[in-house]
Amino acid sequence: MIALEWEEWEREEELEELEDEFEEQEELEELEERQEELEGELWEIEQELEELRSRQEELEQRREEIEQELRGLEADIEELERRREEIKDELEEIRWRIEEL
Repeated sequence: MIALEWEEWEREEELEELEDEFEEQEELEELEERQEELEGELWEIEQELEELRSRQEELEQRREEIEQELRGLEADIEELERRREEIKDELEEIRWRIEEL
């Protein structure tokens, strides 16, 4: 009788070990699947980051070009304003001379 109980206990222990191994295998498979999903997401994020950084560089370069063009326009405006004042002064002098004649 004790031998039968011992065999039954051993079988129950083996069954529990097999169930534990099965659960561990299932968990491992789930973890590996999740790892693959996360690696895919990571790859997509890295691609998007690369695209965004490239676009950022393009925009920064364009901004520098626009700022340089703006500085050129500001210099042209200042020169035209200076020239306008010179012409106004010259016209005022011509009018004054005409009045004297």
